[in-house]
Amino acid sequence: MPSESRMTQHLDPRSPWVISTHDLGKRPGTMRQMSLVLPAPADLGVDMIGVPKDAEVELDLRLEAVMEGVLVSGAARAPLAGECARCLDPVSSEIEVDLQELFFYSDEDASEEDSLLDGELLDLEPTFRDAVVLALPLSPVCREDCPGLCVECGVKLAEAGADHRHEKIDARWASLQGLITDTDNDQEK
Repeated sequence: MPSESRMTQHLDPRSPWVISTHDLGKRPGTMRQMSLVLPAPADLGVDMIGVPKDAEVELDLRLEAVMEGVLVSGAARAPLAGECARCLDPVSSEIEVDLQELFFYSDEDASEEDSLLDGELLDLEPTFRDAVVLALPLSPVCREDCPGLCVECGVKLAEAGADHRHEKIDARWASLQGLITDTDNDQEK
């Protein structure tokens, strides 16, 4: 039995991520190649890195009519922006992900998690979003050997140099530290 949300969902044909499959018909074996540049959707990323909103996403796609629906496969490239998980410097790079999704003609053949065509329209954004978020690094780094920040004072270790150190005082003896200093001052007098 189809769910209410799947029955009432209608795609906006003017949305950039909605693609028409009209020219494929429902003839298995018909195929179309396409290259697109689309604006990235909002909120596409994880805590430390993501695709900036409206950044150019390059798509090379193949749409193929099969018995159950339309199979979309291809690749997507997008810029990334975020911050280094070690030193918090800005990080920018690019991500390339493979896409493959079967959009079913009717919900009779599809399970609850499967994608459906809305008439002759399909929405590629959820497929792209899932592929990108799964491929993003959880802890991006500005460079592989980034030393990060000093845990004591927060200075960037790459700028502080190899001789950056802090005097370590055993916590059990810390309260006596003041006595030693006071004793040293008394002996000087």
